[in-house]
Amino acid sequence: MSELMDRPSHRAYLMLGIPLMISSLTTPLLGAVDTAVVGHLFDPSLLGGTAIAILILNTLFWLFGFLRVSTSGFAAQARGSGDISGGMSELIRPLVVAGLMGVAMIALKEPILQSALSLMRPEPDVARWARVYFEIRILGAPLTLLNYALLGWLMGMSHIKYTLTMQLSTNVLNIAFSLLFVQGLHWGVAGVAGAAVLAEGLAFLLGVILALRSPYMNLSDLRWTDSFKRSDIRRMFRTNGDLFVRTVCLLAMFNLFTASSTAFGTRILAANTILLQIHYLMAYCFDGLANASSIYAGQARGSGNCMLLKRTLYLSWIWGGIASIGLAGAYLLSTEHIISLFTDNDSIKQIAMQHGGWLLLFPLVTGFGLVFYGVFTGLTETAPIRNSMLLSLTVYALSLLVFVPAYGNHGLWLSFILFGLGRSVFLLVYVLKFKLAAAVKERPIAELYEQDHG
Repeated sequence: MSELMDRPSHRAYLMLGIPLMISSLTTPLLGAVDTAVVGHLFDPSLLGGTAIAILILNTLFWLFGFLRVSTSGFAAQARGSGDISGGMSELIRPLVVAGLMGVAMIALKEPILQSALSLMRPEPDVARWARVYFEIRILGAPLTLLNYALLGWLMGMSHIKYTLTMQLSTNVLNIAFSLLFVQGLHWGVAGVAGAAVLAEGLAFLLGVILALRSPYMNLSDLRWTDSFKRSDIRRMFRTNGDLFVRTVCLLAMFNLFTASSTAFGTRILAANTILLQIHYLMAYCFDGLANASSIYAGQARGSGNCMLLKRTLYLSWIWGGIASIGLAGAYLLSTEHIISLFTDNDSIKQIAMQHGGWLLLFPLVTGFGLVFYGVFTGLTETAPIRNSMLLSLTVYALSLLVFVPAYGNHGLWLSFILFGLGRSVFLLVYVLKFKLAAAVKERPIAELYEQDHG
Protein backbone atom coordinates (compact mmCIF):
# COMPACT_ATOMS: atom_id res chain seq x y z
CA MET A 1 0.00 0.00 0.00
CA SER A 2 1.26 3.43 -0.87
CA GLU A 3 2.61 5.93 1.61
CA LEU A 4 -0.35 8.16 0.82
CA MET A 5 -2.68 5.37 1.83
CA ASP A 6 -0.63 4.83 5.01
CA ARG A 7 -0.91 8.51 5.87
CA PRO A 8 -4.07 10.07 4.41
CA SER A 9 -3.87 13.84 4.69
CA HIS A 10 -6.21 16.09 6.62
CA ARG A 11 -7.59 17.21 3.27
CA ALA A 12 -8.29 13.61 2.21
CA TYR A 13 -10.07 12.95 5.49
CA LEU A 14 -12.25 16.03 5.07
CA MET A 15 -12.91 15.17 1.43
CA LEU A 16 -14.63 12.08 2.81
CA GLY A 17 -16.06 13.61 5.96
CA ILE A 18 -17.73 16.76 4.60
CA PRO A 19 -19.77 15.12 1.80
CA LEU A 20 -20.75 12.36 4.22
CA MET A 21 -21.77 15.06 6.70
CA ILE A 22 -24.00 16.64 4.05
CA SER A 23 -25.39 13.21 3.21
CA SER A 24 -26.16 12.53 6.88
CA LEU A 25 -27.90 15.88 7.31
CA THR A 26 -30.37 14.94 4.56
CA THR A 27 -31.63 12.02 6.68
CA PRO A 28 -34.06 13.99 8.91
CA LEU A 29 -35.46 15.79 5.86
CA LEU A 30 -37.71 12.93 4.75
CA GLY A 31 -40.02 13.16 7.76
CA ALA A 32 -39.72 16.94 7.86
CA VAL A 33 -40.87 17.25 4.24
CA ASP A 34 -43.93 15.07 4.83
CA THR A 35 -44.81 17.01 7.99
CA ALA A 36 -44.40 20.39 6.27
CA VAL A 37 -46.55 19.46 3.27
CA VAL A 38 -49.39 18.09 5.41
CA GLY A 39 -49.03 21.02 7.80
CA HIS A 40 -50.41 23.31 5.11
CA LEU A 41 -53.67 21.36 4.86
CA PHE A 42 -56.74 22.66 6.65
CA ASP A 43 -57.36 19.89 9.20
CA PRO A 44 -54.98 19.70 12.22
CA SER A 45 -55.82 15.99 12.63
CA LEU A 46 -54.09 15.35 9.29
CA LEU A 47 -50.84 16.76 10.66
CA GLY A 48 -51.22 14.94 13.96
CA GLY A 49 -51.89 11.61 12.27
CA THR A 50 -48.98 12.03 9.89
CA ALA A 51 -46.64 13.01 12.72
CA ILE A 52 -47.59 9.93 14.75
CA ALA A 53 -47.20 7.58 11.78
CA ILE A 54 -43.81 9.08 10.92
CA LEU A 55 -42.70 8.63 14.53
CA ILE A 56 -43.71 4.96 14.47
CA LEU A 57 -42.01 4.31 11.13
CA ASN A 58 -38.85 6.25 12.00
CA THR A 59 -38.51 4.23 15.21
CA LEU A 60 -39.06 1.01 13.28
CA PHE A 61 -36.56 1.86 10.55
CA TRP A 62 -34.03 3.23 13.03
CA LEU A 63 -33.91 -0.18 14.72
CA PHE A 64 -32.55 -1.58 11.48
CA GLY A 65 -30.05 1.19 10.80
CA PHE A 66 -27.31 -1.36 11.50
CA LEU A 67 -27.81 -2.59 7.92
CA ARG A 68 -26.09 0.55 6.65
CA VAL A 69 -23.44 0.79 9.38
CA SER A 70 -22.25 -2.81 9.33
CA THR A 71 -22.38 -3.05 5.54
CA SER A 72 -20.16 0.01 5.30
CA GLY A 73 -17.55 -1.55 7.63
CA PHE A 74 -17.49 -4.92 5.88
CA ALA A 75 -17.36 -3.30 2.43
CA ALA A 76 -14.44 -1.05 3.44
CA GLN A 77 -12.56 -4.11 4.69
CA ALA A 78 -13.19 -5.94 1.41
CA ARG A 79 -11.94 -2.95 -0.56
CA GLY A 80 -8.83 -2.74 1.59
CA SER A 81 -8.08 -6.42 0.98
CA GLY A 82 -8.64 -6.08 -2.79
CA ASP A 83 -11.15 -8.95 -2.73
CA ILE A 84 -13.68 -8.02 -5.43
CA SER A 85 -15.77 -11.17 -5.07
CA GLY A 86 -15.80 -10.78 -1.30
CA GLY A 87 -16.78 -7.14 -1.68
CA MET A 88 -19.80 -8.09 -3.78
CA SER A 89 -20.78 -10.68 -1.20
CA GLU A 90 -20.74 -7.95 1.45
CA LEU A 91 -23.57 -6.32 -0.50
CA ILE A 92 -25.56 -9.43 -1.38
CA ARG A 93 -25.84 -10.72 2.19
CA PRO A 94 -27.32 -7.52 3.70
CA LEU A 95 -29.59 -7.06 0.66
CA VAL A 96 -31.13 -10.49 1.31
CA VAL A 97 -31.51 -9.73 5.03
CA ALA A 98 -32.99 -6.28 4.28
CA GLY A 99 -35.53 -7.72 1.85
CA LEU A 100 -36.66 -10.40 4.30
CA MET A 101 -36.94 -7.91 7.18
CA GLY A 102 -38.92 -5.49 5.03
CA VAL A 103 -41.39 -8.19 4.01
CA ALA A 104 -41.72 -9.21 7.66
CA MET A 105 -42.62 -5.61 8.56
CA ILE A 106 -45.41 -5.62 5.97
CA ALA A 107 -46.71 -8.96 7.27
CA LEU A 108 -46.71 -7.63 10.86
CA LYS A 109 -48.01 -4.14 10.04
CA GLU A 110 -51.32 -4.52 11.90
CA PRO A 111 -49.92 -5.63 15.29
CA ILE A 112 -47.15 -3.03 14.98
CA LEU A 113 -49.63 -0.21 14.34
CA GLN A 114 -52.13 -1.38 16.95
CA SER A 115 -49.43 -1.66 19.64
CA ALA A 116 -48.07 1.81 18.85
CA LEU A 117 -51.51 3.46 18.83
CA SER A 118 -52.41 1.73 22.11
CA LEU A 119 -49.36 3.30 23.73
CA MET A 120 -49.89 6.78 22.24
CA ARG A 121 -53.70 6.89 22.56
CA PRO A 122 -54.35 9.63 19.97
CA GLU A 123 -57.76 11.11 19.23
CA PRO A 124 -59.90 8.98 16.85
CA ASP A 125 -59.47 11.35 13.89
CA VAL A 126 -55.71 11.52 14.44
CA ALA A 127 -55.52 7.72 14.71
CA ARG A 128 -57.51 7.34 11.47
CA TRP A 129 -55.09 9.48 9.47
CA ALA A 130 -52.11 7.82 11.14
CA ARG A 131 -53.43 4.50 9.84
CA VAL A 132 -53.85 5.90 6.31
CA TYR A 133 -50.24 7.10 6.20
CA PHE A 134 -48.79 4.02 7.92
CA GLU A 135 -50.54 1.42 5.77
CA ILE A 136 -49.25 3.02 2.57
CA ARG A 137 -45.76 3.95 3.78
CA ILE A 138 -45.08 0.49 5.30
CA LEU A 139 -45.35 -0.99 1.79
CA GLY A 140 -42.03 0.72 1.08
CA ALA A 141 -40.30 -0.91 4.08
CA PRO A 142 -38.32 -3.39 1.95
CA LEU A 143 -37.16 -0.53 -0.27
CA THR A 144 -36.08 1.56 2.71
CA LEU A 145 -34.02 -1.27 4.20
CA LEU A 146 -32.57 -2.24 0.82
CA ASN A 147 -31.47 1.37 0.40
CA TYR A 148 -29.74 1.20 3.80
CA ALA A 149 -27.65 -1.71 2.53
CA LEU A 150 -26.89 -0.04 -0.80
CA LEU A 151 -25.86 3.22 0.89
CA GLY A 152 -23.64 1.36 3.32
CA TRP A 153 -21.92 -0.54 0.53
CA LEU A 154 -21.36 2.53 -1.64
CA MET A 155 -20.02 4.37 1.38
CA GLY A 156 -17.70 1.53 2.38
CA MET A 157 -16.32 1.37 -1.14
CA SER A 158 -15.56 5.11 -0.88
CA HIS A 159 -18.05 6.05 -3.60
CA ILE A 160 -18.85 9.27 -1.80
CA LYS A 161 -20.33 11.05 -4.83
CA TYR A 162 -22.61 8.07 -5.42
CA THR A 163 -23.67 8.10 -1.78
CA LEU A 164 -24.47 11.81 -1.86
CA THR A 165 -26.29 11.46 -5.20
CA MET A 166 -28.48 8.69 -3.88
CA GLN A 167 -29.35 10.53 -0.65
CA LEU A 168 -30.09 13.85 -2.32
CA SER A 169 -32.10 12.18 -5.08
CA THR A 170 -34.33 10.49 -2.51
CA ASN A 171 -35.14 13.81 -0.85
CA VAL A 172 -35.60 15.80 -4.05
CA LEU A 173 -37.93 13.14 -5.48
CA ASN A 174 -39.86 12.97 -2.22
CA ILE A 175 -40.38 16.74 -2.20
CA ALA A 176 -41.43 16.80 -5.87
CA PHE A 177 -43.88 13.90 -5.58
CA SER A 178 -45.33 15.22 -2.31
CA LEU A 179 -46.08 18.60 -3.88
CA LEU A 180 -47.53 16.94 -6.99
CA PHE A 181 -49.72 14.45 -5.14
CA VAL A 182 -50.91 16.83 -2.40
CA GLN A 183 -50.96 20.30 -3.93
CA GLY A 184 -51.62 19.20 -7.52
CA LEU A 185 -53.75 16.04 -7.27
CA HIS A 186 -55.18 16.74 -3.77
CA TRP A 187 -54.52 13.22 -2.47
CA GLY A 188 -53.83 14.47 1.05
CA VAL A 189 -52.14 12.14 3.55
CA ALA A 190 -52.27 9.22 1.13
CA GLY A 191 -50.41 11.33 -1.43
CA VAL A 192 -47.62 12.17 1.00
CA ALA A 193 -47.17 8.53 1.98
CA GLY A 194 -47.27 7.39 -1.64
CA ALA A 195 -44.69 10.01 -2.58
CA ALA A 196 -42.28 8.64 0.03
CA VAL A 197 -42.71 5.06 -1.24
CA LEU A 198 -42.23 6.10 -4.86
CA ALA A 199 -39.13 8.15 -4.00
CA GLU A 200 -37.62 5.19 -2.12
CA GLY A 201 -38.36 2.91 -5.08
CA LEU A 202 -36.65 5.17 -7.60
CA ALA A 203 -33.75 5.70 -5.20
CA PHE A 204 -33.34 1.92 -4.98
CA LEU A 205 -33.16 1.64 -8.77
CA LEU A 206 -30.60 4.45 -8.82
CA GLY A 207 -28.60 2.73 -6.08
CA VAL A 208 -28.51 -0.53 -8.05
CA ILE A 209 -27.32 1.33 -11.15
CA LEU A 210 -24.60 3.11 -9.17
CA ALA A 211 -23.48 -0.14 -7.54
CA LEU A 212 -23.24 -1.84 -10.93
CA ARG A 213 -21.08 1.04 -12.17
CA SER A 214 -18.59 0.49 -9.37
CA PRO A 215 -15.16 -0.86 -10.38
CA TYR A 216 -15.55 -3.21 -7.41
CA MET A 217 -18.65 -4.79 -8.95
CA ASN A 218 -17.97 -7.54 -11.49
CA LEU A 219 -20.73 -10.11 -11.42
CA SER A 220 -18.72 -12.57 -13.50
CA ASP A 221 -16.25 -12.83 -10.60
CA LEU A 222 -18.95 -13.41 -8.00
CA ARG A 223 -18.83 -16.75 -6.18
CA TRP A 224 -22.45 -17.14 -5.14
CA THR A 225 -21.82 -20.05 -2.79
CA ASP A 226 -19.20 -18.01 -0.93
CA SER A 227 -21.72 -15.26 -0.31
CA PHE A 228 -23.57 -17.38 2.21
CA LYS A 229 -20.80 -19.16 4.07
CA ARG A 230 -21.83 -19.95 7.62
CA SER A 231 -18.84 -18.12 9.13
CA ASP A 232 -19.58 -14.91 7.22
CA ILE A 233 -23.27 -15.01 8.09
CA ARG A 234 -22.43 -15.61 11.75
CA ARG A 235 -20.00 -12.68 11.71
CA MET A 236 -22.62 -10.42 10.09
CA PHE A 237 -25.30 -11.29 12.66
CA ARG A 238 -22.88 -10.89 15.57
CA THR A 239 -21.95 -7.39 14.41
CA ASN A 240 -25.53 -6.44 13.64
CA GLY A 241 -26.70 -7.80 16.99
CA ASP A 242 -24.28 -5.51 18.85
CA LEU A 243 -25.39 -2.52 16.79
CA PHE A 244 -29.04 -3.41 17.36
CA VAL A 245 -28.45 -3.32 21.14
CA ARG A 246 -26.85 0.12 20.70
CA THR A 247 -29.93 1.39 18.87
CA VAL A 248 -32.29 -0.03 21.50
CA CYS A 249 -30.29 1.80 24.19
CA LEU A 250 -30.61 5.07 22.28
CA LEU A 251 -34.35 4.59 21.83
CA ALA A 252 -34.74 3.79 25.53
CA MET A 253 -32.85 6.96 26.45
CA PHE A 254 -34.95 9.19 24.18
CA ASN A 255 -38.21 7.58 25.32
CA LEU A 256 -37.28 8.17 28.96
CA PHE A 257 -36.33 11.74 28.10
CA THR A 258 -39.66 12.37 26.34
CA ALA A 259 -41.64 10.78 29.16
CA SER A 260 -39.92 13.01 31.71
CA SER A 261 -40.44 16.08 29.52
CA THR A 262 -44.15 15.28 29.20
CA ALA A 263 -44.48 15.16 32.99
CA PHE A 264 -43.21 18.77 33.19
CA GLY A 265 -46.07 20.08 31.03
CA THR A 266 -46.75 21.09 27.44
CA ARG A 267 -44.50 24.16 27.27
CA ILE A 268 -41.41 22.41 28.65
CA LEU A 269 -42.12 19.44 26.38
CA ALA A 270 -42.21 21.78 23.37
CA ALA A 271 -39.00 23.56 24.43
CA ASN A 272 -37.18 20.27 25.03
CA THR A 273 -38.35 19.00 21.64
CA ILE A 274 -36.80 22.05 19.95
CA LEU A 275 -33.52 21.58 21.80
CA LEU A 276 -33.46 17.90 20.82
CA GLN A 277 -33.85 18.88 17.17
CA ILE A 278 -30.81 21.14 17.48
CA HIS A 279 -28.94 18.28 19.14
CA TYR A 280 -29.79 16.03 16.18
CA LEU A 281 -28.22 18.52 13.76
CA MET A 282 -25.01 18.50 15.79
CA ALA A 283 -25.01 14.70 15.99
CA TYR A 284 -25.44 14.35 12.23
CA CYS A 285 -22.40 16.59 11.71
CA PHE A 286 -20.32 14.22 13.82
CA ASP A 287 -21.81 11.33 11.88
CA GLY A 288 -20.07 12.52 8.72
CA LEU A 289 -16.66 12.40 10.43
CA ALA A 290 -17.52 9.01 11.97
CA ASN A 291 -18.25 7.64 8.51
CA ALA A 292 -14.91 8.91 7.21
CA SER A 293 -13.13 7.24 10.14
CA SER A 294 -15.11 4.06 9.49
CA ILE A 295 -14.01 3.90 5.86
CA TYR A 296 -10.31 4.30 6.66
CA ALA A 297 -10.47 1.92 9.63
CA GLY A 298 -12.21 -0.71 7.51
CA GLN A 299 -9.63 -0.39 4.75
CA ALA A 300 -6.88 -0.69 7.36
CA ARG A 301 -8.30 -3.94 8.65
CA GLY A 302 -8.90 -5.33 5.18
CA SER A 303 -5.34 -4.57 4.08
CA GLY A 304 -3.66 -5.39 7.39
CA ASN A 305 -2.21 -1.87 7.45
CA CYS A 306 -1.47 -0.82 11.04
CA MET A 307 -0.04 2.53 9.92
CA LEU A 308 -3.31 3.46 8.24
CA LEU A 309 -5.27 2.63 11.38
CA LYS A 310 -2.94 4.70 13.55
CA ARG A 311 -3.34 7.60 11.13
CA THR A 312 -7.12 7.15 11.26
CA LEU A 313 -7.06 7.34 15.05
CA TYR A 314 -4.96 10.50 14.88
CA LEU A 315 -7.28 12.18 12.36
CA SER A 316 -10.29 11.16 14.44
CA TRP A 317 -8.78 12.79 17.54
CA ILE A 318 -7.88 16.01 15.72
CA TRP A 319 -11.06 16.56 13.75
CA GLY A 320 -13.31 15.24 16.50
CA GLY A 321 -11.84 17.93 18.74
CA ILE A 322 -12.07 20.66 16.11
CA ALA A 323 -15.70 19.76 15.32
CA SER A 324 -16.58 19.72 19.04
CA ILE A 325 -15.15 23.17 19.66
CA GLY A 326 -16.49 24.56 16.38
CA LEU A 327 -20.06 23.38 16.93
CA ALA A 328 -20.05 24.57 20.55
CA GLY A 329 -18.76 27.98 19.46
CA ALA A 330 -21.29 28.29 16.63
CA TYR A 331 -24.11 27.40 18.98
CA LEU A 332 -22.90 29.84 21.65
CA LEU A 333 -22.86 32.71 19.16
CA SER A 334 -26.27 31.98 17.64
CA THR A 335 -28.36 30.24 20.32
CA GLU A 336 -31.28 32.66 20.23
CA HIS A 337 -31.37 32.82 16.42
CA ILE A 338 -31.33 29.02 16.10
CA ILE A 339 -34.13 28.57 18.64
CA SER A 340 -36.18 31.27 16.88
CA LEU A 341 -36.10 29.21 13.69
CA PHE A 342 -38.19 26.55 15.43
CA THR A 343 -40.84 28.66 17.19
CA ASP A 344 -42.43 32.10 17.38
CA ASN A 345 -43.97 31.40 20.78
CA ASP A 346 -42.25 33.69 23.28
CA SER A 347 -42.91 31.53 26.34
CA ILE A 348 -41.57 28.38 24.70
CA LYS A 349 -38.61 30.32 23.34
CA GLN A 350 -37.83 31.64 26.83
CA ILE A 351 -37.90 28.12 28.33
CA ALA A 352 -35.66 26.85 25.55
CA MET A 353 -33.19 29.68 26.20
CA GLN A 354 -33.18 28.90 29.94
CA HIS A 355 -32.20 25.30 29.30
CA GLY A 356 -30.35 25.74 26.01
CA GLY A 357 -27.00 26.14 27.74
CA TRP A 358 -26.85 22.39 28.26
CA LEU A 359 -26.50 21.94 24.50
CA LEU A 360 -23.27 23.93 24.66
CA LEU A 361 -21.81 20.94 26.52
CA PHE A 362 -23.21 18.32 24.14
CA PRO A 363 -20.56 18.51 21.38
CA LEU A 364 -17.76 18.89 23.91
CA VAL A 365 -18.61 15.75 25.91
CA THR A 366 -20.16 13.56 23.20
CA GLY A 367 -18.21 14.45 20.06
CA PHE A 368 -15.30 12.07 20.58
CA GLY A 369 -17.62 9.16 21.32
CA LEU A 370 -19.59 9.81 18.14
CA VAL A 371 -16.47 10.02 15.96
CA PHE A 372 -14.68 7.02 17.46
CA TYR A 373 -17.87 5.03 17.06
CA GLY A 374 -16.96 5.11 13.37
CA VAL A 375 -13.52 3.60 14.01
CA PHE A 376 -15.07 0.60 15.78
CA THR A 377 -17.76 0.07 13.12
CA GLY A 378 -15.11 0.19 10.40
CA LEU A 379 -13.13 -2.47 12.23
CA THR A 380 -16.44 -4.30 12.91
CA GLU A 381 -15.31 -4.55 16.54
CA THR A 382 -18.77 -3.76 17.85
CA ALA A 383 -18.76 -5.32 21.33
CA PRO A 384 -17.16 -2.14 22.79
CA ILE A 385 -19.97 -0.09 21.22
CA ARG A 386 -22.60 -2.35 22.74
CA ASN A 387 -20.97 -2.34 26.18
CA SER A 388 -20.39 1.42 26.26
CA MET A 389 -24.05 2.07 25.41
CA LEU A 390 -25.32 -0.32 28.08
CA LEU A 391 -23.11 1.36 30.67
CA SER A 392 -24.17 4.84 29.51
CA LEU A 393 -27.84 3.91 29.72
CA THR A 394 -27.29 2.66 33.27
CA VAL A 395 -25.65 5.98 34.21
CA TYR A 396 -28.55 7.84 32.58
CA ALA A 397 -31.24 5.87 34.43
CA LEU A 398 -29.55 6.42 37.77
CA SER A 399 -29.07 10.12 37.01
CA LEU A 400 -32.78 10.51 36.29
CA LEU A 401 -33.62 9.04 39.68
CA VAL A 402 -31.22 11.39 41.47
CA PHE A 403 -31.23 14.69 39.56
CA VAL A 404 -34.75 15.07 38.09
CA PRO A 405 -36.52 15.14 41.51
CA ALA A 406 -33.92 17.60 42.78
CA TYR A 407 -33.47 19.94 39.81
CA GLY A 408 -36.46 19.36 37.53
CA ASN A 409 -35.86 19.94 33.83
CA HIS A 410 -32.27 21.03 34.48
CA GLY A 411 -31.75 17.65 36.14
CA LEU A 412 -33.16 15.98 33.04
CA TRP A 413 -30.67 17.79 30.81
CA LEU A 414 -27.83 17.04 33.23
CA SER A 415 -28.73 13.35 32.91
CA PHE A 416 -28.76 13.71 29.12
CA ILE A 417 -25.26 15.22 29.16
CA LEU A 418 -23.99 12.49 31.49
CA PHE A 419 -25.31 9.91 29.04
CA GLY A 420 -23.35 11.58 26.24
CA LEU A 421 -20.26 11.82 28.42
CA GLY A 422 -20.56 8.13 29.20
CA ARG A 423 -20.70 7.31 25.48
CA SER A 424 -17.38 9.05 24.98
CA VAL A 425 -15.59 7.95 28.15
CA PHE A 426 -16.56 4.28 28.04
CA LEU A 427 -15.70 3.99 24.34
CA LEU A 428 -12.39 5.85 24.69
CA VAL A 429 -11.41 3.46 27.47
CA TYR A 430 -11.34 0.75 24.82
CA VAL A 431 -9.19 2.92 22.57
CA LEU A 432 -6.66 3.57 25.31
CA LYS A 433 -6.72 0.21 27.08
CA PHE A 434 -6.52 -2.10 24.10
CA LYS A 435 -4.18 -2.30 21.14
CA LEU A 436 -6.66 -1.43 18.40
CA ALA A 437 -4.03 -2.02 15.73
CA ALA A 438 -4.41 -5.70 16.57
CA ALA A 439 -7.81 -5.66 14.89
CA VAL A 440 -6.25 -5.22 11.46
CA LYS A 441 -4.64 -8.63 11.91
CA GLU A 442 -8.02 -10.13 12.84
CA ARG A 443 -6.71 -11.28 16.20
CA PRO A 444 -8.42 -10.67 19.56
CA ILE A 445 -7.67 -7.17 20.80
CA ALA A 446 -7.27 -8.24 24.41
CA GLU A 447 -4.86 -11.02 23.41
CA LEU A 448 -2.59 -8.59 21.56
CA TYR A 449 -2.73 -6.18 24.48
CA GLU A 450 -1.54 -8.90 26.83
CA GLN A 451 1.28 -9.90 24.47
CA ASP A 452 2.48 -6.33 24.01
CA HIS A 453 2.32 -5.46 27.72
CA GLY A 454 2.95 -8.79 29.39
